[in-house]
Order: sequence, then C-alpha cells, then structure tokens
Amino acid sequence: MSQSLPPPRRLLEALAYRVRRVRHARGLSLQETATRAGFSRRFLVEIEAARANPSIGKLAALADALCIPLRELCDLPGRGVPTHRIALIGLRGAGKSTVGLRLAKELEVPFSELDDLIREKAGLTVPEIFELHGTAGYRRLESEALEEWLGRHGSGVLAVPGGVVTAPNTFERLLGSCRTVWLEATPEDHMDRVVAQGDLRPMHAHPEAMDRLRSLLEERTPQYQRAEIRVMTSGRTVDEVVTEVRERIDANQAVAGL
Repeated sequence: MSQSLPPPRRLLEALAYRVRRVRHARGLSLQETATRAGFSRRFLVEIEAARANPSIGKLAALADALCIPLRELCDLPGRGVPTHRIALIGLRGAGKSTVGLRLAKELEVPFSELDDLIREKAGLTVPEIFELHGTAGYRRLESEALEEWLGRHGSGVLAVPGGVVTAPNTFERLLGSCRTVWLEATPEDHMDRVVAQGDLRPMHAHPEAMDRLRSLLEERTPQYQRAEIRVMTSGRTVDEVVTEVRERIDANQAVAGL
C-alpha cells in the first residue's frame, strides 16, 4: 500500500509567508486570528513557522478568520516552479511599461499591462470607462481583470495602474499573489516622462499640475511602501533598474525560502 507523501517544504513556507503577510495587513494578532479560526495559538504559530500541514477544513477556517477567499489563501506556487509573478506599481511615468517589458524579456515570461486588459474587457478607453461607469466601475473592472490575469499566469510581469492602491481589496490581492515592486521616481521625472510619451494633459493646468502630482505621490507613498521591493528609477538607466529588481527579487526569494 502506497504512503502519501508529505507536501513539499516550499509549499508550507509559501503558505506561512501568505498567512503572516495577510494577518499583518489586517492588523490581527496571533491570538485574535487563532480565536477567530477556532485554533489554538500554538497551532497557528506552527502554520506560520511552516511546521504544520493544515487540512482543507482548517485552511477554510483560517481564510474566514483572515477575511479572504480560500482560493487566495491557497494560491501558492507549485512544486519546483519558481515564483515569477511580478507586479510593478507606482505613479504614471515611473517606468513600469519600459522596465516591465525588459524584465519580462530577461525572465522569459509574458508581459502585460493591466490597463490594456481593462480596456479589452470593457471595450472602451480608460477615459470612457470613467465617464460611463465612474471610479467604482473602473475599480470593479480592474479587480476582475487582475483575477483573470492571475488565473491565466503562473508567471509573468504585470504593470499595474498607479491608483490600484486606492482599492484596498484589489491591492491586498496583488500583494498576496505577486512579488510587488514599487518603481519610484521624483515628481519632476514622473511629469517629464508622461509628457515625453506624448500626453500633454498634465501641462494644461501647469504649475498646479506639478503641485497636484507631488500631493498625489505623498498621499499614496504609504501604500506604495507596502510593496516587497522599492527601486528608484530617477537618474538611472533601464538596465540598471532591471538588474536591481532581479537581484532584489532573487535575494528576497532566497531569504523566504521560496
């Protein structure tokens, strides 16, 4: 009679990392989470230390305690498959498209822009989506497009709209399912790059546009800082930025045992 094999250590470590990250994001203590799930505190400690192999029923209870769907808690990398789902966040002009395309090419994984997927899903341009459906409609499409991308890609690089951090549930999903990288830049570089791309709209309200950009960056910085990795793009070449992103991802992955 064959014996069932224990789950690979990598999966238990990935689960432990996911549970800790979501619990911290929710501001929950070990005891509070364990009580909500009907566990002993010791059992939750064992899960977060990657020493316990919880049953599907225990995982369902833990997902409820953390207020996330079970599928999100269990969306873990498979045996022997490196985690290369990388999401680039930051304001417009941070370099997400340029860096993302180069990074994906080097990693030999697909590159996608979530804005493109949202437009395809809606059959409308982004301004038309906002005009017809409002901010709430756009955020709903953004969340749905992200879920569809995650469902199709076990690996890939995704450039994400800068406003995703204003949608808490979608941003939490992103943080929990991808290696997140904040591409940071100075306000001046953000503005110059957007204009260089041919978009002159930011200049219509100049100098108020720059004040608004600085205010927006300051407002969103606390959320951008939640990314796993933070890389400055100002004053650097694309090659330098991509090299640092790769090195930081490899280093973090080694530390996490993933």
